[in-house]
Amino acid sequence: MANWCSNTVVFEGTPEAIEQVQQLFKAMAEKEKKEKCGQLPIFLKDFNEGFFFDIYQEDDVTGVFQYETQWSPNIEAVYKIAELCKVDCTLDYQDLGGGVYGRATFIDGIRTNYFLKHEDFGQLEFDQETDTFHFEGKNYDSEYDILETILERKIQNHFNSIKSLNNEIIK
Repeated sequence: MANWCSNTVVFEGTPEAIEQVQQLFKAMAEKEKKEKCGQLPIFLKDFNEGFFFDIYQEDDVTGVFQYETQWSPNIEAVYKIAELCKVDCTLDYQDLGGGVYGRATFIDGIRTNYFLKHEDFGQLEFDQETDTFHFEGKNYDSEYDILETILERKIQNHFNSIKSLNNEIIK
């Protein structure tokens, strides 16, 4: 049985492009209900993985979708949707049981994927007695805030490295 990876994707672009994304996800959700199986957009018919399951969207929110995938996020499928619809996107994904936590983006045609590694998960400690997580001398009721902090630091360190390289090149 597959582990399930929870995904939230936010698309940004022109109203017309976002409407195209809305229609695409609506069609996949309707087809999933009928066929009772994961879906891919028709233009990804040659993909053998990355199926969207349990597609959900808040009624009053446009361009934001939540769904499940088996084992890992379907980053490549999301990139293809963003490319085709000419939109930017941010995909946050997690399967804590499988040690998967990260963020992939497609902005101005540039793809990024930042994710936590095994040693990153090792930075937090769980105290069974108090049912809390410990990280950098503080207690947390949930590991999500800790993992988000670690991921944000990784992303910031990446940007700082790029900035430092650019400064070296300019000198």
